[in-house]
Amino acid sequence: MASRSYTAIVEKEGTGYVALCQELDVASQGDTVESATANVKEAVELFLECADPAEVERWHHTQVFVTRFEAAHGYAPRPLRTRSLPHSRTTQSPGGPAARKPH
Repeated sequence: MASRSYTAIVEKEGTGYVALCQELDVASQGDTVESATANVKEAVELFLECADPAEVERWHHTQVFVTRFEAAHGYAPRPLRTRSLPHSRTTQSPGGPAARKPH
């Protein structure tokens, strides 16, 4: 039986791990890195066993690169823009209560 090498990218998610085989877009999960890797291997083998060879070739990404990079994060705080609320002026009208005038 023929075999190929595949890549598993394993990521912590919640209390478990998710493993993704990038070459075939097949994923699985497990409680540990080892079990997630074993489960994605089993999922890939089942896919390869059941899929039509043309489908396997269509899904198979031949060049997968795993690399790390740094990216800036966070933000520079912008000055807080405040808007003053309009205040009303009150004037005493002759012989009556204060009247509100818009300005």
